[in-house]
Amino acid sequence: MAEIKKGTEHSGIDNVGQALTKAELFIENNQKIITYIVSGIVILILLILGYNKLYLAPQNTEAHEQMYVAEQYFQKDSFNLALNGDGNNWGFVKIMDEYSMTKAANLAHYYAGTCYFKLGKYQDAIDQLRKFASSDKLVAPIALGTIGDAYAELGDNDKAVKFYLKAAKKSENELTSPVYLMKAGQVCEELNDYKQALKIYKLLQEKYPVSAEGRDIEKYITRAQLKIDNK
Repeated sequence: MAEIKKGTEHSGIDNVGQALTKAELFIENNQKIITYIVSGIVILILLILGYNKLYLAPQNTEAHEQMYVAEQYFQKDSFNLALNGDGNNWGFVKIMDEYSMTKAANLAHYYAGTCYFKLGKYQDAIDQLRKFASSDKLVAPIALGTIGDAYAELGDNDKAVKFYLKAAKKSENELTSPVYLMKAGQVCEELNDYKQALKIYKLLQEKYPVSAEGRDIEKYITRAQLKIDNK
């Protein structure tokens, strides 16, 4: 075993000691500043916790209560009333404005975007759905897919494909992913991008063979392949 030189060992200990001394001196010389900083961080954390518990939580509860009637109109396909209210009860637009920082307002963006889409106001639908954030395995991809549908209705097929693919990947599952992969492939065909369409169809076949779309995908693959071969 190599022998450690005593001088080197002492030098290392001395260096550590010097570093500790410097740290102690820094703390001693800047004790007031450090105390202010730590106190400021603690106060900030307490303010955030207090804001969330004492203000946002009650606001969120109120917003959900206000949204009940709008949700009932939504379920009945009364989209104008769901959006704008009925004179006695607020619609999603008012709820988003009055409770903008709450989770309920976030959900209202989803409802509002869907209402606008159903009413044929596609850009408004896109604007609202882009503001919606969710990790829900079904709602999150549906929101992205509806943005794709809105772009398709506006004739912006490139963006439609982009959002269909995002929707398919957002939460990979047998219910939504094959639907949006199929839509993406069909729009690619409209764009005469048969190579991309074929790639998407094969992905659908590989990952979701037992879905309704997967069981019927072979004819789409054949059609896209023929288009490529005949170019």
